[in-house]
Amino acid sequence: MDLLLYGIAVTASYLLGSVPTAVWAGKVFHGIDVREHGSGNAGAANAVRVLGWKTGIPVLLTDMAKGWMAAMLPVLLKLAEPGTAGLINLQIMTGVVAVIGHIFPLFAGFRGGKGVATVFGVLLALHPLLTLSCLLVFVIVLALTRIISLGSMSAGIAFPVLLFTLFDTPSLIFRIFSVFVAVVLLVTHRNNIKRLIRGEEKKFFGKKE
Repeated sequence: MDLLLYGIAVTASYLLGSVPTAVWAGKVFHGIDVREHGSGNAGAANAVRVLGWKTGIPVLLTDMAKGWMAAMLPVLLKLAEPGTAGLINLQIMTGVVAVIGHIFPLFAGFRGGKGVATVFGVLLALHPLLTLSCLLVFVIVLALTRIISLGSMSAGIAFPVLLFTLFDTPSLIFRIFSVFVAVVLLVTHRNNIKRLIRGEEKKFFGKKE
């Protein structure tokens, strides 16, 4: 029975992550494929940039909800005791699967987004206070620079730094996962990093300086 529940949790997590919110919203409400405009990915940031706030914000919230729901599946299915490292590890597993689904969505030709909003939802389920602290870092960097990619990468780097210095967890895998998240965000933003170095990265609002 446990193996069946594990299988259900993993499969459901991938399918949740595979819901291409930005792609479907763009096609249904605007008649365009968001991946053909802006930064070219199916993430929430590009949805806001291309489709506008009224469409982009629901996309952002839905992408976050996908990650949160996936990470909460082990809790809902009672796959381990609450508050244990075992439960946290299972939440990480289903959360990662959801992020993979977002990046390589079954329902959108395996061309998805970078997974930032979905990762945020996963982390919110795992450690709300730490995640909100990273959100504060994102907001501060975005306010200072007006560059979403820089804010996202700063928040990603802050996650393991804050976990190791100010917060705690019973799970060693969670500590490793925090470093993994930071590295993956940097890798998926490699093109943004190149544009930042060249001074060509687009600002989210206001005139480009």
